[in-house]
Amino acid sequence: MDRTSPLGAFLKARRARLSPDDVGLPLFGDRRRVPGLRREEVALLAGVSAGYYTRLEQGRQANASAEVLDALARALHLSPAERDHLYDLSSTTGHRPAASGGDETVSADLRTLLTTMAAHVPALVVGRRNDVLAWNRPGHALLAAHLDFAAPDDPATRPNLSRLVFLDAPTRVLHRDWRAKARAVVGNLRVLTARNPGDTRLAALIAELTERSQEFRSMWDAHTVAPCGRDVHTLTHPAAGELTVVQQTFDVPKEPHQSLVTFTAEPGSPSAAALEALQSHGRSVDAPVPYASTP
Repeated sequence: MDRTSPLGAFLKARRARLSPDDVGLPLFGDRRRVPGLRREEVALLAGVSAGYYTRLEQGRQANASAEVLDALARALHLSPAERDHLYDLSSTTGHRPAASGGDETVSADLRTLLTTMAAHVPALVVGRRNDVLAWNRPGHALLAAHLDFAAPDDPATRPNLSRLVFLDAPTRVLHRDWRAKARAVVGNLRVLTARNPGDTRLAALIAELTERSQEFRSMWDAHTVAPCGRDVHTLTHPAAGELTVVQQTFDVPKEPHQSLVTFTAEPGSPSAAALEALQSHGRSVDAPVPYASTP
């Protein structure tokens, strides 16, 4: 876990991945005790004083201006997603109001949409902590047929996608490139924690994963930022075999902390045929489907 502020830890991690050569600074032949840029070099590149940048990284300086944040983003060669994350973390440092910690619910209209989509598209709704709030039967059959279909209906039993990826053996077997999936999950969790400061349940999830998974700890310390959008995954499914799916994530209108996640395959491909067979299977089966154990 971070020993400094989230903003400071992110800045430190981002400057550690850059060398003076990356940003056009001379080395002067000196030997460095730690990799990456020094604080003074980041301050020089961003056009701020070394003292100001040090206070910012140490969590002793709040409410950085948009101009300073943009300058830091340029100096550290941040991607657009990382720049947005920097803004989120700066807002957190400035005591942005925390998100509500109450139980999340799915609207009747969204449930109707999930049911309608079941004829063609596996889908689910996730909340601000990556909890599965609802899924249609094909979505359940694709991702977690070993769990009870009704599990998302009760906040006490709701599956959490992050927890499944790191702590659930069947989910680990499901993803052929598990490490790529795990890195994407961690990158998205970084986004969620910055957007939902003060969410004690989200903090508890991070603490649990940190304690129970060395792989999570290592990935979390890298401070990778990867908001969900479009990803391609190859799955090894116990009922459908191997199939490649496109996962897309859409924000739910008027529910800023909820997302609709869909899974499709290239039309006419073997994966599309496997997905269609799985959809039919998901529409006709209520009981959990057993998975093979982790090798």
